[in-house]
Amino acid sequence: MSETRRQAPHHVPQSSVRTSRDRKIDQALLTQCLALYLVTDRDLCPGRSTREIVAAAVAGGVTCVQIREKNSTTRAFLEEAGSVHHILRNTGVPLIINDRVDVALAVGADGVHLGQSDMPLFEARKLLGQDAIIGISAENLDDALQAEEHGADYIAISPVFRTLTKTNTALPLGLDGIALLRAHVSIPVVGIGGIDAHNAPQVLRAGCHGVAVVSAIVAAADPQQAAAELKHIITRTLEESCTNPPTPAF
Repeated sequence: MSETRRQAPHHVPQSSVRTSRDRKIDQALLTQCLALYLVTDRDLCPGRSTREIVAAAVAGGVTCVQIREKNSTTRAFLEEAGSVHHILRNTGVPLIINDRVDVALAVGADGVHLGQSDMPLFEARKLLGQDAIIGISAENLDDALQAEEHGADYIAISPVFRTLTKTNTALPLGLDGIALLRAHVSIPVVGIGGIDAHNAPQVLRAGCHGVAVVSAIVAAADPQQAAAELKHIITRTLEESCTNPPTPAF
């Protein structure tokens, strides 16, 4: 099995993640960008804009931002995504759009993240082009294997733990589920669902290259401090894991 080496995160130039000719995503750089992956949710931050949350989170060390808007109009989504895109410019932090390939195209995002009921990966690739980052949510091993076979750039193992952020999720995969999927795929994987500063090290030690969080930052009283705390924990854990990599579970 080919295993992607996990590395401690650092900011890289945005254009470095994608190559312009043969669409070979630089997996080492992409892996670093997935270390602390923020997924937005405006319902969890009343009184504060997504723009404010993202700016604070990036200042605290977030390495990737996904804009997720399930209930807004297309125009509102475009405005919000464009605003965040402006914040992330020249930071080295990729902008990923949840579900909406049209919005990603319109604002010039780095890529999209697709669920199992969203546009098929090959259709999204045709529209976005060969240089776009496309991530896929995997709720089981078959999802993960299919995503890798069809050319996904990374997989989000979802959900790892029980979460109240989304109510239509599958049963939690847990740490054993992470180990199982990691043993069978070679592209980067990130865990999402019920992850916070307390359990993030377990998720990383189980085999994830990074963690995706929502409420742990978005709902925090101080998003910058929350991101900085998570970044410190993730960096330390990944450095330890590089020295003592987990034993694959077959």
